Amino acid sequence: MTSANNNVAEPIQRHLFVSKPQTAGLVSGHSMPTQAAVQRILQLIPEIKPQHTVMHIGAGTGYLSAVLSALAAKVYAVERDARLISDASQRFAALGIHNIQLVLADVNDSVPASEPCQLILVTCLLQSYQHLLSPLAENGLLAVIEDEKDHVSSLVLYQKQQGQFKRLSNLGWIDFSRRLEDMVTDLGYADDTALAEARLEAKRNNEPIAQALNRKIQQQSKPLYEAMAAERKLPFIDYDNLIKQVDPGLFSHFARTFLDRNRALPVNLLDNRLMIITDNPDADLAELAVMNGNGKVHCALVTPEDFHRIWTQLDISSKALQQSNFASKSDKDDAVTDPLPNPVSPYLVSLYEALLMEAVSEHASDIHLECYQKLPRVRLRIDGDLHDLTNFEISMSELTGLINVIKIRAELDIAERRLPQGGRSQVKQANHLYDLRVQTQPALHAEHVVIRLLKHTGRAMTMQDLGMSARVASMYQRLLNNPAGLVLVVGPTGSGKSTTLYAGLQELADDGKRKVITVEDPIEYSIDKVQQTRVRADIGFDFPDAVRAFVRQDPDVILVGEIRDHPTALEAARASQTGHLVLSTLHCNDAVDAIQRLRDLDIHPNSIASELLAVIAQRLAKRICPDCRALAEPDPTILAELFPEGVPGNFRCFAGAGCKRCHGRGTLGRIAVVEFLLMNTDIRNAISRENTAIELRWQALDAGMITMRDSALNLIIDGIIPLSELPKVLLQERMAPEHRGGVREQ
Repeated sequence: MTSANNNVAEPIQRHLFVSKPQTAGLVSGHSMPTQAAVQRILQLIPEIKPQHTVMHIGAGTGYLSAVLSALAAKVYAVERDARLISDASQRFAALGIHNIQLVLADVNDSVPASEPCQLILVTCLLQSYQHLLSPLAENGLLAVIEDEKDHVSSLVLYQKQQGQFKRLSNLGWIDFSRRLEDMVTDLGYADDTALAEARLEAKRNNEPIAQALNRKIQQQSKPLYEAMAAERKLPFIDYDNLIKQVDPGLFSHFARTFLDRNRALPVNLLDNRLMIITDNPDADLAELAVMNGNGKVHCALVTPEDFHRIWTQLDISSKALQQSNFASKSDKDDAVTDPLPNPVSPYLVSLYEALLMEAVSEHASDIHLECYQKLPRVRLRIDGDLHDLTNFEISMSELTGLINVIKIRAELDIAERRLPQGGRSQVKQANHLYDLRVQTQPALHAEHVVIRLLKHTGRAMTMQDLGMSARVASMYQRLLNNPAGLVLVVGPTGSGKSTTLYAGLQELADDGKRKVITVEDPIEYSIDKVQQTRVRADIGFDFPDAVRAFVRQDPDVILVGEIRDHPTALEAARASQTGHLVLSTLHCNDAVDAIQRLRDLDIHPNSIASELLAVIAQRLAKRICPDCRALAEPDPTILAELFPEGVPGNFRCFAGAGCKRCHGRGTLGRIAVVEFLLMNTDIRNAISRENTAIELRWQALDAGMITMRDSALNLIIDGIIPLSELPKVLLQERMAPEHRGGVREQ
């Protein structure tokens, strides 16, 4: 007997039978076959007539049973898991399918049926068929899968004759494996819309759909890939186990284009057996087998995240080896005897990534790698303070290799250890992109490295994010609306000057009515809708050159990253004189000191007086953690300095007790404590007369300058910063109210 090949059922949407998240792990390619597998089954089995009763063993989610119900009068759907039975029952009811009877039974035990079946279809592997004689009518047919290999099964047809099964024929092969597209929907990682978008994106980028789907999923894919590995009967390896097996030397033996196209990486070669990892479950293993010539190939599945990490590490190791070999040859030519550090290993790349992950999770602003008396030290700067990272205990050789990894990623010379170097790179952690500013410094025992982490969001902090008081924020906003002039934000290194300026730029970018151009070294934050330029001193393009070029670009606002010298200061002043609002930073201690700093840069006092609109001086103080903030007992020593005439009766302060959110520190993040000097006629006249810094400060105080002491006290009383931060942001002479000639200002 042969198949009639005329089983054509009404189309039933497969996605309606996708399992719930809690039962998705119970479903396989047999219990939730693909549309292609269902069509193949209908082509192979004998014709099902409208009056027939059919039994489907291994019903799973009920998809194939529902297809059969459109052909037969009645279908017995047999499944051994009660949860799948319950889900299928709800689906049948919702779809209005009433000719299916669900049966909860083990497929290897007897299966009850109230009436004989003309066909029993088995889509799961059975140990024996004898228990299926009872529900099958005499001369009825049994179609059952046998000889499964890699999810491809042979569908064999039997007939019940005189109470026994007689084998009739082998109907053909059926592939029950689910492709990645099926798995992401079956396990609830994507819907049909996301799948369609991924197909279009893959076609547009001429890439495997697996890559496009990986970008769409946007979540941890380990459970999905573990399920895919089980489906393909491939080993699944996670990063921690894989990194121990990697041989970096194999990577350079294969063309990068071939590896990228096939999503394959050679990991190691043992006994002429090449181990390959891939993040494409649908990869053609036969094609990958050619990677080892006539040798054996062993393929394992990894997540896209782990594949990317291993690829990066092998790439870095390969570059390190090339640099080391090149540098070694150069040193031989130059007769340099100082030995070069060994090329990096994947383990060291893994160590570096773990260090970055730790820094990101701790919200650190900087990473410090140091060495004292041949004892490496790793520290993170968190909320302004350095903390030892005790769980990163590394040896001297590991420190050298770790620095090599950092240098290679920042495109620095790993052979140069006698001169300071600066570079930058990027890293993606927790779905966020970070810019890394890297600075190396030779020291007595080893090189020291500092890495600054800057989160790349396309947006800078806003004034609300900065925590500015309403009064200061409104004054800053008004400055940005000026048609021309010079605005300076000043303070020591690491005081948040650039962040404050960027908050102003973000306001301008959101408004969109004025053209904003920046020249920076380096670009610390990338802001959408702002034209940003980086200085290139190596090719003769510095701050003054940039500002001179910018004025011909019809800008409204120009940001100069830092005024460091006379030419830059002069061009900034000239740009403000030609009708541009110029924003910049200076390194100095307070607002009045900025005026003296411009004098030191040989800017004429009249130019300063006419062009300077305002100076914002600032320092950073730790914020109290909002989750554990509580009233605190003030330190009497600090109070004595702060209020020499007596503590006000309503004074109060707060502190953080320490909690899980702030890791027991009591503080979380930092806030700027500002001094705001707004120019007026009296101050401009004093600048033109070249008054002393002390005289200028008193003129500024008389004009209503907001002092850093005033700002700090408001933040303390409002419970934003602890009292203990005051001596860290104020000079000792500024702790008490400022006074003239011994008479205190009230």
